Amino acid sequence: MPVLRVALDLPLHRLFDYVLDSSSTAEVGLRVRVPFGRGEKIGVIVEIGDDSDWPLAQLKPAGEIRRDLPPLPRDFLALCDFASSYYQAPLGEVLLQALPAGLKRLDPPKRQAGRQAKKIAPAPRPELTAEQSTAIAAIDFAAGFSANLLHGVTGSGKTEVYLRLVEQALASGRQALLLVPEINLTPQLEERVRARFPETLVVALHSELAEAARERNWRAAFSGEARIVLGTRLAIFTPMPALGLIIVDEEHDASFKQQDGMRYSARDVAVFRAHLAGIPIVLGSATPALETWANAQGGRYGLLTLRERANREASLPDVRILDTRKMVLKEGVSERLIAAIQTRLERGEQSLVFLNRRGYAPVLACPACGWVSRCKRCAANLVLHLADRRLRCHHCGFETGIPKACPTCGNQDIHPFGRGTQRLEGWLQTQFPEARILRVDRDSVKSRKQWEVVLERIHGGEADILVGTQMLAKGHDFPKLTLVGVLGADSALFAADWRAPERLFAQLMQVAGRAGRAELKGEVLIQTQYPDHPLFAAVVAHDYPGFAAQQLKEREQAGFPPYAFQAMLRAEAPEMATAIAFLEQASALPEASADERVMIYDPIPMKMARLANLERGQLLAESSSRPALQAFLPRWRAAIEQLKAPGKLRWHIEVDPLEF
Repeated sequence: MPVLRVALDLPLHRLFDYVLDSSSTAEVGLRVRVPFGRGEKIGVIVEIGDDSDWPLAQLKPAGEIRRDLPPLPRDFLALCDFASSYYQAPLGEVLLQALPAGLKRLDPPKRQAGRQAKKIAPAPRPELTAEQSTAIAAIDFAAGFSANLLHGVTGSGKTEVYLRLVEQALASGRQALLLVPEINLTPQLEERVRARFPETLVVALHSELAEAARERNWRAAFSGEARIVLGTRLAIFTPMPALGLIIVDEEHDASFKQQDGMRYSARDVAVFRAHLAGIPIVLGSATPALETWANAQGGRYGLLTLRERANREASLPDVRILDTRKMVLKEGVSERLIAAIQTRLERGEQSLVFLNRRGYAPVLACPACGWVSRCKRCAANLVLHLADRRLRCHHCGFETGIPKACPTCGNQDIHPFGRGTQRLEGWLQTQFPEARILRVDRDSVKSRKQWEVVLERIHGGEADILVGTQMLAKGHDFPKLTLVGVLGADSALFAADWRAPERLFAQLMQVAGRAGRAELKGEVLIQTQYPDHPLFAAVVAHDYPGFAAQQLKEREQAGFPPYAFQAMLRAEAPEMATAIAFLEQASALPEASADERVMIYDPIPMKMARLANLERGQLLAESSSRPALQAFLPRWRAAIEQLKAPGKLRWHIEVDPLEF
């Protein structure tokens, strides 16, 4: 009697055995309905054999074998197996999260025909620059796997390089997968891709799609009908029978790292998938992740460089540092920036004032007794959203009304401190009453439709001054935008996170790159109290290689990635003492000290020590050898699973952590 080994979406590192009725047949990669506990689940068959670790008489019979799809392909199963092994995640969790929701339902919904995509006028192929031609010629499809970093300044035409490579993949009968970090980058790229390939089926895969649409698009990719797939991080697991090219745009972006469930890096999984399939992968960025840059400098990745903007009439913007120690600021804005905005208004050009802090003010406080609006559930302040008359936590989502008086001393004279995009928008409206001001942040743009409307307004010249967060910092091309003013950059200079300088540099370079992308000259004004900081000198010079070299030197001296490999064991519980005690137990296990090449550090509270009513602790495992760390983690994890954890405690291991 055949035994099916089935992967289920459970937080357990094991597979489950079921017997198959002799009258039925099954294949590895098919979905199956199986009994589990008092209910049933949909799982994926990963093995078929004749025996089991359990007596056959004790095994339950498998239920319906789902045949509405061909078996999931071997390369997809191998990719999920790698992700499971590398990121210490249960195989069932990996496999099932990669499938659309409808394919995991016990009673799947009826599939509906999708609406036909609106016709887009074909777009001409622009003339390539010499650098673009060189980059395209360097990708040899016939040579099999190659990992390539496309390092191009903002506006250098990286997207055109992508499109020419996709063209080559399609011409050879292959499919192409393009990953972007955020949903709001998808519409613009999707429109451009459809215009270039009007006769080719292009599908998008991201979380804003309705369930039915997502399943339709996934099926089209799986069948090979869709030749081009655009998606966010989860799209990296989409089965594609003729995959011939993977492109990861803005590869440095932290959005490619999943922060719950299986905590994986879509960029790193993409490199492994390209290696598995024997195809080229292109990682594109103006400010690559330092790990990627080190790989390119060390020869593991090919380095393709675009130093000039693709539009011959455009040039990189002039970046100027404003020393705010010598200036009187109005609502955080210098007179020099105000004058620059006025000049753009007179010329009919657009300005962007960048402040990466949404809401009206970061905190509401009482000057009499020192009360501040802290979140009751998190180690964070409640942010004042004056337009909604609410105090809101940006970490756990808790919100409450604005008190009329101080809850502690009754003082009615409570004040907002600091500023966010709402406050800045209101002040700019009083300063420039005739200007059309448009705020772009997570509060004003909550869906793809809203984002498309906002983009239309900006491109249509219906906004004179943009007030925005990092939503506007990358991937957008606004021809009339000639001025970028940056507020509040200093807070990241001295953050406890050793990745903060890298993130700040990338953010500044990306937002600066929005200025002067067409014929009009661009200017960037960055306000700071630390004008002599070397990071700003690198931004002024548009010198990513110099900045990266300095940062890598510091990381090598400190023993930080990419010169070390890390995994973080995290625990959360109602009390911090409970979480720390569990972590101490884990660090005292014999398996924790079994490999001298792996260093286990002491448990400490996380930087955000309390989140959503749970106290959070962590301990770091580190090694100078990736293979040593990878060999260590499964043994340590298995030993931790045997510990008797308190009922309300939850724990997980994160490999290659980005947050501390």
